[in-house]
Amino acid sequence: MSHEMAERERLREVIARFAGVEGATLPVLHAIQAEFGHVPAAAVSLIAEAENRSRAEIHGVVSFYHDFREQPAGQHVVKLCRAEACQSMGGEAVAEHVCRRLGLSFGETAADGSVTLEPVFCLGLCSTAPAAMVDDRLVGRLTPAKAERLVAELLP
Repeated sequence: MSHEMAERERLREVIARFAGVEGATLPVLHAIQAEFGHVPAAAVSLIAEAENRSRAEIHGVVSFYHDFREQPAGQHVVKLCRAEACQSMGGEAVAEHVCRRLGLSFGETAADGSVTLEPVFCLGLCSTAPAAMVDDRLVGRLTPAKAERLVAELLP
């Protein structure tokens, strides 16, 4: 069985777990991303078919929500808060430093697959702004120096 056929079969299995569930699009997409680390292109047509919706509708959901990735993320994911509270507390300087240090813009993954840099619009840490999430760990009161230490831990 080819890789593509195996992927489609795994996608069908995940989608089948939600058969008959009202409003299943988001739960299905989250389950697929948990299983694959991203939402493969083949998932859009398979979900559309299973839910009797258009591919455009499903693609619209995938592209609207920032949490869904259409490509695999790096080994580590750095999410920097871009909301107003973090910006007002020095978040732009932190973001510039992290982008420069990683050699990435928001939405990019390092060529070696080590790190993905993503914007996020509020982590709920406004009182400890600027904030970030490194993998699943929340970090507040970031400065360029503190961000440098975090980034250094992630790089090979």
